[in-house]
Amino acid sequence: MDPPELLSVLVRNLAETGDDRPLLMRLCEAWVDTFQAQGGALTVSAGPGEQTAVSTPGVFEELEPLQEVLGEGPVHQAMAEDRLVVVRIGTLVDEYPVFSQLTRSVGGGALLYAVPVRDEGLVVGAFSLYVTADPRARSAEGLQFVADAVGAVLLGSTELLDWSERNPFHLATGMVVAQLGIGPDDASAMIRAHAFSRSTSLLSAARDVLERRVTFSYDE
Repeated sequence: MDPPELLSVLVRNLAETGDDRPLLMRLCEAWVDTFQAQGGALTVSAGPGEQTAVSTPGVFEELEPLQEVLGEGPVHQAMAEDRLVVVRIGTLVDEYPVFSQLTRSVGGGALLYAVPVRDEGLVVGAFSLYVTADPRARSAEGLQFVADAVGAVLLGSTELLDWSERNPFHLATGMVVAQLGIGPDDASAMIRAHAFSRSTSLLSAARDVLERRVTFSYDE
């Protein structure tokens, strides 16, 4: 799949997670499902030394806290160097010797992808992806495109600060809620993804929805 198709799959997977849990957890699950991996995590940086990480349950869920405690690992490298990092769990890595040593008994040689999450060029977090089955290559372009789309969803824009009834984004969100029967958080995420994929502003994307140039469905 090309990057825009992957983004559509992510949005559909997000909608299918329901809306009764925190958005970070549901984005993490949708990310893992989109790339058909066996585990994953989403780390969001709120500032120096302040990070929030959520992981899908399973054998890999303790690896993100381990990186946070040690202060080293693929996620730190991906965020510090603003690039995709791919390592095989259990392989000793000079850049993070303690982390790689402690993980030698975990995962049976799984590949770990660490992808920086950006918003307007600024690294705001990272996605992890753990792959043990399906050895096909994950496209670096696809991984980064989807990660950056999530960055746009997470941080948003000052255009969203006005939630008055006449705000175009507010009105468009309500239309998407009605079209798909999903919650407002998911609806706003879909509009953000639309704006990101077309390199347009949130207000332009909202007007596309309001003027029915764009409609959302599970078949997209």
